[in-house]
Amino acid sequence: MPSRRRSPRGSALTALVAAGAVLLPAGPARGRPAALAPEFTQQVLFTAARDPGYACFRIPALVRTSRGTLLAFAEGRVLGCGDGGDIDIVVKRSTDGGRTWGPLRVVTEGGGDTHGNPTPVVDRRTGRILLAQTYNSGRGDAGDCALPCDRIPHVQHSDDDGRTWSRPRDLSGQVRPAPWNAWYATGPVHGIQLARGAHAGRLVLGVNAETWDGSRVTANHAALVVSDDGGEHWRIGATDTWPVAPDGAFRQKPSELTLTERSDGAVLVSGREQDGTDPGHRSQALSHDGGDTFAAPFRALPDLYTPQVQGATLRLGDRLLLSAPAEPDRRRTMMVRSSYDGGRTWESVDRGTLVTRDWSGYSDMTAVDDRTVGLLYEGGAADARDEIRFARFTEDWLAPRRGADPTTPDTAPGAAPAAVLGGARRTDGVRGGALSFDGADDAVRLPHRTGLALGEGDFTASLHFRHAAAAGEQPFLWMGGTGGAQPQVWLRGEPAGDRIRALITTRSGAGTVRTASVSAAGARNDGRWHHLALRRGGGRLTLFVDGHALTTADVPGSVSRDSPFGVHIGQRMDSRAFLTGDVDEVRVWNRALSDGELASGATGAASRGTVLHLPMDRVSGSN
Repeated sequence: MPSRRRSPRGSALTALVAAGAVLLPAGPARGRPAALAPEFTQQVLFTAARDPGYACFRIPALVRTSRGTLLAFAEGRVLGCGDGGDIDIVVKRSTDGGRTWGPLRVVTEGGGDTHGNPTPVVDRRTGRILLAQTYNSGRGDAGDCALPCDRIPHVQHSDDDGRTWSRPRDLSGQVRPAPWNAWYATGPVHGIQLARGAHAGRLVLGVNAETWDGSRVTANHAALVVSDDGGEHWRIGATDTWPVAPDGAFRQKPSELTLTERSDGAVLVSGREQDGTDPGHRSQALSHDGGDTFAAPFRALPDLYTPQVQGATLRLGDRLLLSAPAEPDRRRTMMVRSSYDGGRTWESVDRGTLVTRDWSGYSDMTAVDDRTVGLLYEGGAADARDEIRFARFTEDWLAPRRGADPTTPDTAPGAAPAAVLGGARRTDGVRGGALSFDGADDAVRLPHRTGLALGEGDFTASLHFRHAAAAGEQPFLWMGGTGGAQPQVWLRGEPAGDRIRALITTRSGAGTVRTASVSAAGARNDGRWHHLALRRGGGRLTLFVDGHALTTADVPGSVSRDSPFGVHIGQRMDSRAFLTGDVDEVRVWNRALSDGELASGATGAASRGTVLHLPMDRVSGSN
């Protein structure tokens, strides 16, 4: 084992959330033995205040050994939380299912350089634990590794249940071909050993890399590396490459890959997606041949709301789990979401199980025993990098699978019905019925389809609203992302500012972000129906309130790319505001309507270019 320059020390770990707290059941479920009651506990595992010699801990990874020991890995960052400084890989061990943990131990010491991206995998046939990782030259400031980054993949192993480790060996000759000469990353998250099919026993890890032509990055690569001899030799398997244009734009950049072997033997590969033009911050691919090839290129998941962050997947019986923050523009609100169809679709935020509303970031999961899952994640009250926490939970602590939501028709061509959330109820409308929202959790959410993405073109959005709210943000229509840098379109009431406001945020090229907004004085919170429309066309952005027009200069770029893309009525995309009021006749066209078409409240506007039409007068099904 490499020498340790710091004296590791262990201590009793303080529980953050105990039984009976807000995230936990108050006691055993009625009619169920106490031993089978839903369980959730968590504790701080790595923090600079407890483990001297380190300023920050990041990048958790978690495995269960063949002997049942849990190994929790992290990057111990000496100088600060930056990615490119003096960084060690450290580990803590638990032999009682994560209830208590031993002292911090250094697995590999940076010695001024960066040793990171821990990616462990266990060979169940021999008990050997393999730990893939990357090395690059460290920096003394807070900067990242300069391009082209000299990151070299290594691997080391332990044959004594994680107590001691071999010397790391360089893997670049096996899994880093010459064109992958810029950024290279292993994981960071646990790898898998296949249990089914012709390749049972194979070890599989996820990696990503970039190609540098001497002046710029020209391609992004997402790949699997495999070993059929217990980790002695590795080779590159499935690879998906996406070109990078001269202006820096690209469609996708799947990275920080997490792997799960499904019950049918297919390998589901889920990755972080960042800054590609396809909507969404997560993308997926499948391998049906044990990781040798991908069945198809990665595809983005625009309606799976996450920020740009690493996540982890794990199979638990008939469901797959995903751990990741749930807010689309910030690393906050750690959540566990389930898929019941092999990863084709995932639970929405309103159906997932909340772990914490604190800031939260990278994570990993493993099975602790046949009914318990361990979750290791970055979290903090002030910053996601404050500490690394370990949580234990049972499957019956997770939110139960919910039936289909009620729906309301979307009469646009080719559209599926929209989901009615939270119990929004029918009320009288401008034309027939309308829907009323309670300001707590009521909303209408449209399923994603490509026609809703308005892109760089002209559009018009129109709706009728009625409210009497004296405070708070009152979202009428939200399309696209959220936050200051994600493409979006929204219309809302702002009673505190006594105004109605519309905003668009656009992206052009590789990352130029622009925003334009226009507002009308008067919150129109008089309890009567009002018409509201936003038009983009002719180089102008125009807001119509009861036929009165206010205009500002448009900004070029797309309103629907490179971020999670949701369409909501009565709700912000990040669930931080809900409407208290009523909405009727919501329509969106992919063209700029004329003044004449808008004069009558758009009720008589032609159907040409309609991409969304919610009459809001009918609800089918029930919660």
